[in-house]
Amino acid sequence: MCRKRRMPVGVEDFKKLVEQCYFVDKTRFIQELLDTHGDVTLITRPRRFGKTLTLSMLQYFFTQEKAETNRALFHGLAIERAGEHYMAEQGTRPVIFFTLKDIKMRDWASCIGKLRYTLAMLFEQFHDLEQSDRLSEGHRKRFSDFLHDRVEAEIWENSLQVLCQCLETHFGQKVLLLIDEYDAPIQCAWEHGYYAEAISFFRNFFGAALKTNPALDFAVITGVLRISKESILSALNNLKVSSVLKGNYPDVMGFTQDETRTMASDLGYEDKLPELREWYDGYNFSGVEIYNPWSVINYFADGCHPQPYWANTSGNAILAEMLEHVSAEQEKELHTLLTMGTIAAPIRENVIYADIHEDRNALYMMLLTTGYLKAVPSDMDGTDYCTLQIPNQEVRKVYADEIFSRLTRTAAGGNPARFFEYLVTGNVEDFEKELSYLLETIVSFHDTAKNPEAFYHGFLNGMLAILSPKTYEIQSNKESGYGRFDIALFPKRADRAGVLMEFKAAGSLKTLNAKAKAALAQMECRDYTAEFRKRGIHEVWTYGIAFRGKKVRIIGKNMGESQPKNSPIKP
Repeated sequence: MCRKRRMPVGVEDFKKLVEQCYFVDKTRFIQELLDTHGDVTLITRPRRFGKTLTLSMLQYFFTQEKAETNRALFHGLAIERAGEHYMAEQGTRPVIFFTLKDIKMRDWASCIGKLRYTLAMLFEQFHDLEQSDRLSEGHRKRFSDFLHDRVEAEIWENSLQVLCQCLETHFGQKVLLLIDEYDAPIQCAWEHGYYAEAISFFRNFFGAALKTNPALDFAVITGVLRISKESILSALNNLKVSSVLKGNYPDVMGFTQDETRTMASDLGYEDKLPELREWYDGYNFSGVEIYNPWSVINYFADGCHPQPYWANTSGNAILAEMLEHVSAEQEKELHTLLTMGTIAAPIRENVIYADIHEDRNALYMMLLTTGYLKAVPSDMDGTDYCTLQIPNQEVRKVYADEIFSRLTRTAAGGNPARFFEYLVTGNVEDFEKELSYLLETIVSFHDTAKNPEAFYHGFLNGMLAILSPKTYEIQSNKESGYGRFDIALFPKRADRAGVLMEFKAAGSLKTLNAKAKAALAQMECRDYTAEFRKRGIHEVWTYGIAFRGKKVRIIGKNMGESQPKNSPIKP
């Protein structure tokens, strides 16, 4: 661990990270890679989990360019402590580091144009080879044609292979090839309708560079999805995969529990560990618990204010597209996830984009791979099924934005985005309407059959955890007055209204109203609002809520009012 205090927000260059910022030492990955790598190693992780930084670290370690200067970057780090056998590999190879993360265009012509420009710039990094007397005249000509963009579009399929051959000939050493975000152009092509053209080109592009390339020592490529069945990588019989579900190197990207604990201690924020865990922990890569590194870094840089930093890093185009095609059953399953529940689904790691609308289970593989879900240990281990769950509070917030915007479009008269507003302003009628709608569309009768009060309690607690702004604190089953309330919402400013809720399960529809009144009377009789007075909060909305299956009855009363504000009695 580096003791520098500057947080590396957006830093993807390993040298800059080591010299200027606080960093977590991940150089043990170099040792593991040297010991276990295949001809081609593919590492798939969600966005903003450190893929580019990891490849930058490999580049600085292995490249022959400025080898002595770069060696100092690894002084005292895990790879140096691993022994001279490993450090002997430092600075020994020509390295190509090529990223596709910015090849995101709206049409194929723009895509291939941007790709050609980016590849020409890659050749420019090795411009001395144009005059190398170690290359044959034919090699120099091919290099020069790519350098100056004098070849047809389809010939660019061979560009990385040609560059590797020129580098091997010039340096007398096979090449390490690093490809970052290999699937970014494919995803963009799928979103904008030029998928067939992109697949055709990149199948040959990657095949030439990674399979039919005798100048290649080995390659490490990163991405979000494992799209091998697209025939992009399926021809590679030498592919070694580390995915979110299985494979080596589970902790190379993201922060482990120990790393996060040490970081919090170094920065003087050990008391923030419970909040960090709630918001940014919960990912599970090959059985190792991982924190979202982007969010942890931003959390510390922002003075420890929890918010969904990861959600702001890019548009959620895949999720938005999938939500346009979900079935009613899937919508219910997504809401189960939102309320901190779990679902079980068969998972195929070699997902293909074409399956998104054909295979209902492809939805969950995409959500798992892109970081919106995690696989949790279950008695289904060893089968094709995974138990899936939203990893943390941050991702629940992202889901809330996406799922509830969909509900707003599809619900007749529903407005779940204002669910919380109705609650804190005493709008009992609309609060009951929205809760009734959610129960009707999400909840199964089977969910409510066993221990119904606990189910409804958990359901509302989960919904509020998703919807509540940072200006409110949610507490559940805490002592106040002469008993324990079910759920309370404490405003962080005393001039705002608080909320208190008590739940009752009704034995029949006819008793809903009586049960709601009894819940309200219990709060008054046992003085559950005592904790609000203690905090200086003078306005509290109390709600007696009675459930029967998918039916709900709510009676609300303001602490300072003598008469309850009831919603219309329903049969």
